[in-house]
Amino acid sequence: MEAFEARPKSDGSYPGIVVLMEAFGLNHRESERIVPYSDLQKAIGIMNRLQDPKIMDDVGAAIAHLKSQSNVKAGSIGVTGFCMGGRFTYLSAAHHSKDVKAAVVFYGGAIPMGDPSPLSRTGEISCPIHLFFGGKDPMIPVDHVNQIKTELTNKKKNFEMKVYPEATHGFFCDERPSYHAESAKDAWEKTKSFFAQHLK
Repeated sequence: MEAFEARPKSDGSYPGIVVLMEAFGLNHRESERIVPYSDLQKAIGIMNRLQDPKIMDDVGAAIAHLKSQSNVKAGSIGVTGFCMGGRFTYLSAAHHSKDVKAAVVFYGGAIPMGDPSPLSRTGEISCPIHLFFGGKDPMIPVDHVNQIKTELTNKKKNFEMKVYPEATHGFFCDERPSYHAESAKDAWEKTKSFFAQHLK
């Protein structure tokens, strides 16, 4: 599996973070890695062929790679992701609960969907989790957001959730018409401080 790895310029030991991409830019088993934003149907087609267990294997491989690096603190691994990657971030927090120490979900779609769904595995999450959604997101029903909030609350999980009223799906990506600068900036600052707090 190909992956992109970024490292700090300075020496030392640092936390590691796995980034799970949206459906348009994929490093995974498919032969086509990049889909233009104008071709939503192709991206959805690729996304629909993905299988949760295989993706969790891939995430596990990425985590194992990070833990094997001399400049990574093996006990300080985080995960974040966008859209489809947000769903897999939520699932990773449950499936890889022994390794994932903090998770940040950007407009994770279909979290209550699947058999089993990521939502049904909420009880397995042991790390703090921060979730961002857009109030005008046509792809993630308000009901789904409420289900996630209710389940995390009922299971007494350590979580924060922020819904940006003026933002839509993909608000964090500055290459998409849906980009919402104010929401993106706020979410990025919250993401950095959240990881700084929980990944020592």
